[in-house]
Amino acid sequence: LLAVMPTGSGKSLGFQLPAPLVQGTTLDVSPLISLMKDQVDELNRRGIRALALHSALPSDARREAVQRARTGACQLLYVAPERFASDYFLRTLRDIPVSRFVIDEAHCVSEWGHDFRPDYRRLKEAADACRRSDGRAGRPPMAAFTATATPEVREDIVQLLGLSAPHVVVAGFDRPNISLSVRPVSGDIEKHQLLPQLVGSGRALVYAATRKKAEAAAETLIAAGIGAAAYHAGLLDMERSGVQERFAAGSLRIVCATNAFGMGIDRPDVETVVHLDIPGSLEAYYQEIGRAGRDGRPSTATLLWNYVDVRTREFLIDRENEEDAEREALRPDPAEIARRKELDHRKLRRMVSYADTSACLRATILRYFGDAAAKEPCGSCGNCSRLQPIADDDRLLVRKILSGVARAGERYGRRKVAAMLVGDVIDLPEVVVGLSLSGFLRQLQGVMV
Repeated sequence: LLAVMPTGSGKSLGFQLPAPLVQGTTLDVSPLISLMKDQVDELNRRGIRALALHSALPSDARREAVQRARTGACQLLYVAPERFASDYFLRTLRDIPVSRFVIDEAHCVSEWGHDFRPDYRRLKEAADACRRSDGRAGRPPMAAFTATATPEVREDIVQLLGLSAPHVVVAGFDRPNISLSVRPVSGDIEKHQLLPQLVGSGRALVYAATRKKAEAAAETLIAAGIGAAAYHAGLLDMERSGVQERFAAGSLRIVCATNAFGMGIDRPDVETVVHLDIPGSLEAYYQEIGRAGRDGRPSTATLLWNYVDVRTREFLIDRENEEDAEREALRPDPAEIARRKELDHRKLRRMVSYADTSACLRATILRYFGDAAAKEPCGSCGNCSRLQPIADDDRLLVRKILSGVARAGERYGRRKVAAMLVGDVIDLPEVVVGLSLSGFLRQLQGVMV
């Protein structure tokens, strides 16, 4: 099975529900410790025997989890992908009766995905090493789940995991209850001025590009009398767990985080997601805004857009690719590093196109994921809501303005064109920024002249 379903649509139920109904252990590969902790705690609370296996556990807890899985006392075993780099663990898999081999966040197997993890490339071999709980030959049935997979990523998942004639479910990507908007800002000062207003009075997530920016956002909200906390990989494990638990329990209203936070957080009443900085890809953006409105109620997702932030994201892309390469091998292939960098920069350019578009935001995202439901105008995004019928007098005025731009040879900037149209004489430098008809139309969009 390959299931591509929107965030909040119940993908986890697709492997959690069968787990207690079949003999053996459902093995679930999950990329985030916070995701495992949330789901294991909830499953155990409901009487389903679940355990997690990851590097943050003490060695005796890991041994106990493996032993319980060997004896069939564990219905669901969550495993971090780096575990499969261990030869000892691969040998251990032969002793565990596995009913299903499940890969969560399956887009991580593809370099075309927004969060490629080299450890995911070991999963095909790991599944082959498993022993089926029903005693039949071959590897256990496999199921791959993700919310963010373009058609090319879906093809990659099938090939790299070795899925045999899989049943492919693409449930659509539209989240109609989330209102999308892109708000241009002049810089960080304006962002922090707007932030208390944008988070509103409900539960919210604020995403930032760096740890420093996440902490600054939390400080801004606290100074405005709003309960908030920062979450990022630089905090101690105990601090991160405390923030996550308070947010999940409802005692903390707002979390300001890097992209380390959010996957699998079971909080249905998030009303607002704000991005202080542009994400690295449309996939990452779609996944992060998917934290909002999981209860089906109206919610908002706002991207604060300043082109200067692209430079920060480009720096992070270059640094992350180099760090990944160093982890993979002592002598990484320079050509491979360059290829991955170019791929990530290409994804960023697609994200910039979204932030800069004057078209329907919802349709832009749906088209990117190959969703046939993409139609515009959607009527519920910031760009579509600005589109209003223009009166005859206003239409005549716009025609006169465009005629003035055309007769001036499309050689002058806005100030000089405006001065010409109203009969003013002003002194301007000889060098001005030219304004094309298409550029002028974009400036006029949503503005009453």
